[in-house]
Amino acid sequence: MGIMNKIIGGEADTPNEYVELDLDDFETVRGDADVRVRFAEIGGQQDIIDIKDAVYDGDLVVADIIRHTTTDNTMERIVDDLGRVIEEVDGDMVQKGDDQLIIAPTGVAISREKI
Repeated sequence: MGIMNKIIGGEADTPNEYVELDLDDFETVRGDADVRVRFAEIGGQQDIIDIKDAVYDGDLVVADIIRHTTTDNTMERIVDDLGRVIEEVDGDMVQKGDDQLIIAPTGVAISREKI
């Protein structure tokens, strides 16, 4: 039964009407995607090499920066290095809270407003 039946007084849904999905039934690798979302952890300056490569390849990167504070000198250098990459590829970068950087490639803009 649908939501309208509930609203107008139809029968309630029964557990038998719900189907549990098996993720093995779905293809998880998409070879034709234009942009992939990649996840990284930044522990030091050397970790940004793979992030730069991913952004140059056109991927969006969500990087965990929890090991650093926003006033950390290492973090300042990392953000400066990634900022130069963003300028080169005409991408975008924002910091989400104190724990993540989101680095976007060419053609992807990151909204600063919540929905």
